[in-house]
Amino acid sequence: MSDGFLHTSLRGVDWGVATADTMAAPLPPPPERGGHFRQWTDDIRRLLGVTADTHRMVAGWPQLQPEGPGGWDRKALDRCERALDAMLAQGTRPALTLLDRTLPPWLDAAGGWLARDTAEHFAAYAAELGRRFGDRVERWITSTDLAGPTLADHVAGMYSPGRGAGRAGLPAVHHILLAGGLATRALRAAGVRGRTGTTVTLVGGYAATDDPYDRLALERLESWTNRIFLDPLLLGEHMVTEEDVSPVEDTGCVRPGDLEVIATAQDLLCLSWHTPFRVTAPENLPRVLPAARCRGALNEVNRLLVSLGFAIVPFDDVETTAYGWPVIPEGLADAVAGLCDLYGNLLPPLSVVDNGMGDLDLVDDTGHSDDARRRELLRARLSWLARLAAAGVDVCGYEYWSVLDNLEAKFRYTRLYAMAVPDREPAPRPAMPSDWVRTGVFAAAPTGPAAGPETGLTLVPRTQGVGAS
Repeated sequence: MSDGFLHTSLRGVDWGVATADTMAAPLPPPPERGGHFRQWTDDIRRLLGVTADTHRMVAGWPQLQPEGPGGWDRKALDRCERALDAMLAQGTRPALTLLDRTLPPWLDAAGGWLARDTAEHFAAYAAELGRRFGDRVERWITSTDLAGPTLADHVAGMYSPGRGAGRAGLPAVHHILLAGGLATRALRAAGVRGRTGTTVTLVGGYAATDDPYDRLALERLESWTNRIFLDPLLLGEHMVTEEDVSPVEDTGCVRPGDLEVIATAQDLLCLSWHTPFRVTAPENLPRVLPAARCRGALNEVNRLLVSLGFAIVPFDDVETTAYGWPVIPEGLADAVAGLCDLYGNLLPPLSVVDNGMGDLDLVDDTGHSDDARRRELLRARLSWLARLAAAGVDVCGYEYWSVLDNLEAKFRYTRLYAMAVPDREPAPRPAMPSDWVRTGVFAAAPTGPAAGPETGLTLVPRTQGVGAS
């Protein structure tokens, strides 16, 4: 039986599914994904009495332009045509992702997102797809992840060992934002009928204690993850630190007119949400992280983060999924509320994506999928979100991203650094970019709480939340 409050509060939401499957690739999507899609859409139908009727796939830039900007792979274009037509024939509204982390090899070899030309090539690619498919695609998402190809790759070297350049990699942030603005303008110039937007990986959490410096540490985390992308998109200016420094602009990559392009109005903003973090100030780390919990990998990542003025610690006495992610249903709504406090009516309509996957690993005492518990958690998460919608937050979409996508990143990084790997398991040892520590790439960053008057980082009121001590 559906939930009347959820159905009423979330009446205007588009419900859909998404996958990293590439339309232009020669192989069909793995058939096992269908089971997860059916399971999730059945949950939504039971809870809200609605059917998820949008499906977002990745276009596949590497497959569509494998050799260079001058040529298109005709067979790859035909595969995209057939996939879109098949979805429409099934009564499904197609949505298209233009970029899912991976660039064509010829662009990657030329510098990837460190090269300004990549943004121009991306806009031309978007224009061509808009011209070809603009009458069929319901929603255009320029990128599924702004942080992965930039902060994680060119700054940190997490996906391409040896490529992390520290602060010297920050022009990649500017260039991927510029690409999104140029692509949005190109799609509209091509006359596409669908809405356009991009995706930001929403990071949020709770201060570990009621110490004001822990709350400031949380603000620093959110600045280096959320504001570094959203300030340019929504305010037309790059994020400025407490020291009145703009790390991105200080690299010299910004040209006149760039920020106006980046701030091109979006029809919607997609928020990718995984798990909340518990955040502390560096000097409080010994107090909130007992010696018994000081795992080597946790220490490694915090050696890097303390240079930015914050550290992350496990939640106390909080249930976790098999991924090790804390089960905190209100975490998503709290993070969205934080964005609303910060940006107010500058926020476009919000679509929650890349969500729900952490619940599919729940099993009952017999080892089978615990459908009742999964739906209970989904109901709780959506209830918190519905309260925001009822209060006036424009939530226009909610989209499930397959549990089978991006497994390497989940197990090597996200799971481990959610800080809740069960004690009975040996801590996984991913290829952590140890050159961060060896070369001190963040050495110029602030190392402790700022003294004196409040400056660039505005403290946004937060509820204390779970896990506080």
